[in-house]
Amino acid sequence: MRDPVTGLLFVLPMLVLFVIFRFVPTLGAAGISLTDYKISGEWDFVGAGNYARLLGDEVFLASLRITLVYVAIYVPMTMILSLTTALLLNTVVVARGLFRGMLFLPYVTSFILAGVIWRWIYEFDGLLNGLLARLDIGPIGFLDDPSLVLTSLATVATWKGFGYSMLILLAGLKSIPSSYLEAARVDGAGPWQRFRSIVLPLLRPALFFVLVIETITAFQTFDMIYVMTGGGPARASFVLVYGLYEQGFRNFDFGYAATIGMVLFALVFVVSLIQRRLLDRSER
Repeated sequence: MRDPVTGLLFVLPMLVLFVIFRFVPTLGAAGISLTDYKISGEWDFVGAGNYARLLGDEVFLASLRITLVYVAIYVPMTMILSLTTALLLNTVVVARGLFRGMLFLPYVTSFILAGVIWRWIYEFDGLLNGLLARLDIGPIGFLDDPSLVLTSLATVATWKGFGYSMLILLAGLKSIPSSYLEAARVDGAGPWQRFRSIVLPLLRPALFFVLVIETITAFQTFDMIYVMTGGGPARASFVLVYGLYEQGFRNFDFGYAATIGMVLFALVFVVSLIQRRLLDRSER
């Protein structure tokens, strides 16, 4: 019994932090979502009233749709870029650490700083439109056009966050025995066949981890939207977390804000379960 106890002691500090800063606040938010909690601390129990209110709230339903569209843009974009850069870095022999550091650098910058820089890049008189003007294109309202704003924001978020997923996938690639690839090469398998039949199946656990992490990140996006668009234009980037912020810290309707948070929690949980089921099915 000493081995499990020793292992438990090692994870106990993080487990305590998780319970205090994750589990307990989640339970607290679930409780507040059943009340009309005020900023003064006064509250009345309303039961499922806040949840019923959500169903008739057109702003919430629109923000839910916008969030799902953003997730559908951001997650594939980040997965493809992370996997591509990991595959390229896995073949680099010279200055490998330098390239890793350069690609990982955006991840360690703050979303606020990245948002301020990219907002200038996207402006009508910014860097990107200046380059397009040389090609007689534009100017394009990347942040002012409702049809472009989510793609523009997802591009910035991908640039900012793909470095972490890249390192996870690179570690997964390094764990694949080189003898498998050498044997396949001897048998005449080409690069695509080796990738499809050996690399991709062995990399599946790392890919699933990255998929779940990036999906959660996409659902929780807020900082960049707060800095770059403020939910606009015409609420075209008004995602769920921004709606939660507006209800809680502008309207001070904490009970309703907690309700949005619980719906977001349930949505992320269900999506993660679906992804897990799809992975299990593909492994059979």
